[in-house]
Amino acid sequence: MKIKNKLGHFIDGAQYHDEGRKIDIFNPSSGKLLTEISSATDKTVDKAIKSSTKAFLQWRETPISKRTSILFEYKRLLEENNDKISELISKDLGKTLNDAKGELRRGIENVEYACGIANASKGEHNKNISTSIDTWSQFEPLGVMLGITPFNFPVMVPLWMFPLGIAAGNTFILKPSEKDPIATLFLAELFYKAGLPKGVLNILNGDKSVVKNLLNDNRIKGVSFVGSTPIAKYIYEQSSKNGKRCQALGGAKNHALVLPDADIKQTVNQLLGAAYGSSGQRCMALSVAVAVGGVGDKLTKELMSKMKSFQVGPYVGKNNDFGPVVSKAHKESIINQINSAENEGASILVDGRKFVSKDKKFKSGYFLGATLIDNVNTKM
Repeated sequence: MKIKNKLGHFIDGAQYHDEGRKIDIFNPSSGKLLTEISSATDKTVDKAIKSSTKAFLQWRETPISKRTSILFEYKRLLEENNDKISELISKDLGKTLNDAKGELRRGIENVEYACGIANASKGEHNKNISTSIDTWSQFEPLGVMLGITPFNFPVMVPLWMFPLGIAAGNTFILKPSEKDPIATLFLAELFYKAGLPKGVLNILNGDKSVVKNLLNDNRIKGVSFVGSTPIAKYIYEQSSKNGKRCQALGGAKNHALVLPDADIKQTVNQLLGAAYGSSGQRCMALSVAVAVGGVGDKLTKELMSKMKSFQVGPYVGKNNDFGPVVSKAHKESIINQINSAENEGASILVDGRKFVSKDKKFKSGYFLGATLIDNVNTKM
C-alpha cells in the first residue's frame, strides 16, 4: 500500500522528513496501514540537538510570565481539540474514546500544574545565617532535556514531561514510541500554535538506535523515561555513565487480595476495571487476584459472568468496554502466554484467544477477548 502522507519528525516548529529506515504505523482495530515514519538518521538527531541548544540560549532568558502565558494558551488549545486528540489516540493505539479522553484530561492536569511554575520555582533568601553571611538560592534551567515515552499513553506521558521541563526554562527533545506517534506529533503542533518559539520542543521518531545516539550526546543534560523495567535500567545506566540527570520509571505488576468479607459484586467491578482498562496495556493493570479464605469459587463465578458480557471492539463502537492491543506481535505474545499457562496445567475459565470481531471491517484487528485463568501456581 502506498502512503500519501508520511509523517516526519518535528524540528524548529515544522515537520522534517529524512531518509531514515522506514517504520510502518498500523491501525490496531483494522490491522490496516495508517502511515509511515522514518527512524531519525544521525544527521537528523544532530539537527534536532543543535536546534534545541540554540533555542535554549534565548528561552532560558524568557520571563516566566511569558512562558506561562504560552502554557495557558496551550492548555486552551488542548481542551479545544479534545475530540480530535482523543480520536487520534484511539485510531493509532486502539483505546476506546472514553479511555482516550480520560488520558488527555490527566495530561492537561499536568499542563495546568506547569502554568504555576512561577510559584513552584521560587528560590530562598536567608539573612545572617552566619556572621555577616546571607544565603541566596535559585533554580536554574539545565539545558536540553530528553523524554522517551511508551506506546500505551501517547498523550498523557509526554504531557508529564515536556510542559514542566519547558516551563522551567529548558528546551526539550521528545522520542515517542515508534508504534503510535501520531497524537504525540499533534501535541507539538498545538504547542507551536500557542506561540512556542522555534526549537524549544523538537520530536524525533525512531527506535533504539535513535535513543542510543541521544543518550551518548553530551549536549543532552537530563533524561526522563517511562517504559519496561529492562529498558529503564539501560536508560539509567547510560545516562549516569554520560553524566546526565535521569529519572527512569520501569514497569509494574499489581496484585489484589480478596478476603472473605469482601463485597463480591463491588470487588469484581473494581477488578475488571483495573484489569481491562486500556486493554490491560498499562503498568497499573491488575493482572493477578489472590482469593483468600475460601472465597475463590464465589469470586470466579461472578468474574466469569461479568466477563462473558464484555463488549470488545473498535473505538467507533460507543458501548465497547475495551479495544484491541497495540500490534500483531503483542497479540501473539499474549496468546503465547495463555498457551503456556494452559500447557502447564492452569484452567482457562474464560478464553479470549479466538475472539474475532463480528464487523468485517475489523476482522483483521488485533483483538483478544477477556481471559480468566485459574488454578495457577507461582512457577507458571
